[in-house]
Amino acid sequence: MRSGSAPLPLLFRTLVFDVNVPLSPGFCVHRGLDAIPERLLRGTLAIGNFDGVHAGHKAVIARTREIALDTDTESVALTFEPHPRTFFRPDLPVPRLTLAREKRLLLAREGLDGVVELTFDAELASLTAEEFVTRILVEKLQVVHVVVGHDFHFGKNRGGSPAFLQDAGKRHGFAVTVVEAFGAEGGAVVSSSLIREALREGRVVEANRLLGHRWFVMGEVVHGDKRGRMLGYPTANIALPPETPLAHGIYAVRVSVDGETHDGVASFGRRPTFAENGAELLETYIFDFSRDLYGKTIAVEIVGFLRGEEKFSSAEALIEQMHRDAVAALEILAAPMDPLALSAIG
Repeated sequence: MRSGSAPLPLLFRTLVFDVNVPLSPGFCVHRGLDAIPERLLRGTLAIGNFDGVHAGHKAVIARTREIALDTDTESVALTFEPHPRTFFRPDLPVPRLTLAREKRLLLAREGLDGVVELTFDAELASLTAEEFVTRILVEKLQVVHVVVGHDFHFGKNRGGSPAFLQDAGKRHGFAVTVVEAFGAEGGAVVSSSLIREALREGRVVEANRLLGHRWFVMGEVVHGDKRGRMLGYPTANIALPPETPLAHGIYAVRVSVDGETHDGVASFGRRPTFAENGAELLETYIFDFSRDLYGKTIAVEIVGFLRGEEKFSSAEALIEQMHRDAVAALEILAAPMDPLALSAIG
């Protein structure tokens, strides 16, 4: 019996990122195909990579929940880690919009009952489309209904298409729904690649609208060189994957710490005023905040782009600009929230 519950909040204070345990009340995460919990079997299944869980993905998920409610089944996402393109080209990893844990959070927030994560490895890559259907969808998951996007392909050499899946469903006794392309303002089809491009170019507002929520990252606060403290702006620093699709620059941000949200201003880049080629860091100054965050996992939500990263002639010139950045960030954060890109962190 499915819950039919409303989308769940993101509980950053109590999240557990291990496998085969509830992520938050009512949401179940399972990795692999062994010992799948009974509640994730015989469900309505949305299949995809779901990188970013963007507006197009949300349309697939919404349809999945509607069908699950109508058929009294659980609504489940079937997804893959790592991204298949990264498996095939490890030298060119896909710039991920969401790592696995962020993706789980967003899938839970959309009101699904659970997620099954499959490791995308040589064994999975070798399955033909028919083998994927029979071994995974029919034998292991015993699906009742499958929901996919219009551009979904699967199986060895991408041999499976939505049309193939619909035909397979008729042969194996499960229903298939194909969700049409979801268009953005201006007519472009929403895609993860389009959002990555917008983030790389600092077009944060556009990226957030394509996502349908504000883009965020999560990470453990690490020690830096303490230079922000000396400049009067102590920062919480997190290291992001080198392929992170975010332009170097200064951003207005919101930060989730222990279940509380705070306004802030952040710099992402290599600190060229003090280093020629420093390691990339996301350095976040949280307004009116003084607690020790080292070792804690925080979420930083990107709200607005202020300016690109610059090299200043002196520390004094940088401090003056940081004052201006703080004022500009507060102005952005004081504006009404964009209804097309609501907060995903609380």
